[in-house]
Amino acid sequence: MLKALGDGTLFGETFGEGPVRVIWLHGWARRGQDFTAAARELAERGIASLAIDLPGFGASPAPTRAGGARYYADLVAPAVLDAGDGLVLVGHSLGGRVAAVLAAEHPERFCEVILVGAPLLRAAPGKSPWRYRLVRALARRRLLSPARLEAARQRFGSPDYRAASGVLRDVLVTMVAESYEDELARLAAPVHLVWGANDTEVRVDLARRALTLVQSPARLTVLEGVGHLVPTESPEALIRAVLEALA
Repeated sequence: MLKALGDGTLFGETFGEGPVRVIWLHGWARRGQDFTAAARELAERGIASLAIDLPGFGASPAPTRAGGARYYADLVAPAVLDAGDGLVLVGHSLGGRVAAVLAAEHPERFCEVILVGAPLLRAAPGKSPWRYRLVRALARRRLLSPARLEAARQRFGSPDYRAASGVLRDVLVTMVAESYEDELARLAAPVHLVWGANDTEVRVDLARRALTLVQSPARLTVLEGVGHLVPTESPEALIRAVLEALA
């Protein structure tokens, strides 16, 4: 059952009885329900967890202004920290960005951080198609209407960009430009990177690069035959990772 968290601007679902041991943070355009299979299995083993709907997704309303993962970490921190200490923090994709920031800022709260298919380092920027660059330049000079510019964005933008609107589109643009070398270097808890070998959205090479920046004990598990959506494609991998963290 969903419940209000913190000051009521976030919602999440708890699984199991007793103190929360695991926090789940989902990916872009997803929701906490992605972790239901893993969370229910852990609950049957006596491990309670909390799956949060990040701002703008699921039941949680969009933020009042645009910001990146560091801003999102500030928004969810009260709900996460209310859960107590000794937590396993699991973040997938967007949630992995937020998890890295939370764990760097509040190292005393987490016993392990599990980052799953998370774009933790900025990829080399690609060049926009020349047609889009032309439309954008003309729009900046007010030679084309905002409607024509939006049509070009819909044609040439990424699927996530095309699907987003309003403040969430600005959030996405901010996050795409971010990189988390500083947070990775400051992580104190053990770090477990869990990646799908077939992830074409955030490739395994990025995970290997991120691994070299972590100063705390860290390891990488690559899941053969699994793509980007590890929480729904391979919940058993997350169950194993959490049980190992709490062992």
